[in-house]
Amino acid sequence: MKPMQPTLTFRFPEGKDWRYEVKYDGFRATLAFGKGFSLVSRNGKELADKFPEAAAFFEKNREVLAPFLPLSLDGELTVLTNPLKGDFAAMQRRGRLRSEAGIGREARLHPCKFLAFDLLVYRGKSCRHLPYLERKKMLRALFEQTGWPLAPDGGNPSFVQMVPADGDGKRLWEKIQIFGGEGIVAKKSSSRWEEGKSGSWLKYKNWKKAACFIHAYDKRNGYFRAAVFKGEQVFPVGSFRHGLEREEYEALKKTIRENAAKEDGRCIYIVPSICVELKFLQWAEQNFREVVFSRFLLGLSPEQCTYERFKEAANPFPFPLTHPEKILWPKQRITKSAYIDYLQRIRPYMAPFLKDRPLTVVRYPHGVEGEAFFQKNCPDYAPPFVETAALGGIRYILCNSPDTLIWLGNQGAIEFHIPFCRADDEKNPAEIVIDLDPPSKREFPLAVEAAAMIKEKFADPLGLKCYLKSSGKHGLHVYFPVGGSRSVTWEESRAFTSFLSRFLLAGNERIFTVERLKKNRGRRLYIDYTQHGEGKTIICPYSARGTGEAGVAAPLDWGDLPSLSPDPPSFEEAIKRAEKGDPFGDYFETDNGPVLREIIEFLKRK
Repeated sequence: MKPMQPTLTFRFPEGKDWRYEVKYDGFRATLAFGKGFSLVSRNGKELADKFPEAAAFFEKNREVLAPFLPLSLDGELTVLTNPLKGDFAAMQRRGRLRSEAGIGREARLHPCKFLAFDLLVYRGKSCRHLPYLERKKMLRALFEQTGWPLAPDGGNPSFVQMVPADGDGKRLWEKIQIFGGEGIVAKKSSSRWEEGKSGSWLKYKNWKKAACFIHAYDKRNGYFRAAVFKGEQVFPVGSFRHGLEREEYEALKKTIRENAAKEDGRCIYIVPSICVELKFLQWAEQNFREVVFSRFLLGLSPEQCTYERFKEAANPFPFPLTHPEKILWPKQRITKSAYIDYLQRIRPYMAPFLKDRPLTVVRYPHGVEGEAFFQKNCPDYAPPFVETAALGGIRYILCNSPDTLIWLGNQGAIEFHIPFCRADDEKNPAEIVIDLDPPSKREFPLAVEAAAMIKEKFADPLGLKCYLKSSGKHGLHVYFPVGGSRSVTWEESRAFTSFLSRFLLAGNERIFTVERLKKNRGRRLYIDYTQHGEGKTIICPYSARGTGEAGVAAPLDWGDLPSLSPDPPSFEEAIKRAEKGDPFGDYFETDNGPVLREIIEFLKRK
């Protein structure tokens, strides 16, 4: 059965007969429950193996579902960026995964939601012949009886959530623009559900517009390549072809051939001279999603087509980026725009460590050479998509969405400090961390030596798995994830770190110390086992540092330990390490709990 699809319109549908829903970016699918369940794509492919969230939901809701079976829902699979916006890039990443372990990890770290907007079968009877409004009322009644969410909510653990209908399309459209959503779907109140495209459902998209220049013509596929200036370099942003009239297309191709600067087996290149405005839904990974030619910009010079202006126009966030050209790290000439780029690219690797952790940030509103301040309390002016948790009289930010991360970066938050526990489990540490802090770069080899001892002479022989991370300055952090069992208390974790520090000190007092006063340490490496504990925080993996070096607290491979530089990883180095194979990639699958439990029981007996 082919899905009912909306027809694209460039005029906002208005009238009393229309009802409006948010259009989400993701995979269209049908979710059916009976003796078992199925999750089928618009092309008829079974998706259950790629989305284990569906199986988990079915198992948890067997009894709840029983009175309504057989049941079939029409909806969209997506990862919610905010209540009105799906993360299409995240869905594409999920779609490319093949291994069961990779799919399982992604499901835990970036869980998908099935956003149900229609009811196809209810208690074994087809509902497709019923008017849209009646189907919608039945759908809402179902969700009210089951207790499933009546509106999309990324923070709600339920896999199945409902897409509500709104009678005020203009009001909903304003919200979609604020939250950077993909668009709106208008549905006639009386419409029946029918296969294929229908004028009874219309989609109106939230197009972005940006200026760029043409720098090449691709002879193989007939597309024009667009670019902007990033500094003095030509920076490709994507390709386009659709939207041009045939006469425009042929004239443009002829102009490029006649003014070619160079040519290779694939492309004809020209000196930047022809500026165009392009419309698109999204720009990511140096390419457009659903791009169309809008118009030629005859009064614009190529020099005005800058990366910064392009990014501002293509901004997918529900807020404007302020002062993107502000220099945050003067020595490296790193702008706020470049910093936001880093946060966008590193987010998939950083987000799991931020999730549900009460956040403390260090803000540098005027760059790292200006005055900085710590911020724990969420400010009153925070946007509505920012989640919070009230703990100990403080309303902490929970950085659980991409928009929250970028909003904090836009606020000048450079250092992200997290506790060793989640907001919903303050009594048990999620990991144990040892901080190896040399007095200066010159003594960095001592940190390398201490880290090697921890792994080779302590962790490996005991069957513990540990992970290595740069402090972002000139030290190292060694992590022991406790794991799902969470079987260690704060007091017991302190006993473990104290024991490990004594292990390192034994016979090495000349080069290692636990002396808290700097003046008494000399040139020895400080083993800071007291940094780990209840109420303490540590720099988040992949967080930048507010130092002149523009270092990153990046995870490191143990194999690189002997050759590590005392200089912390840069933005690009951190991204390359993560994309090559995230050193913390299996961190959340590691369960050291049972071994830690044995060690702690041994320490208690001794």
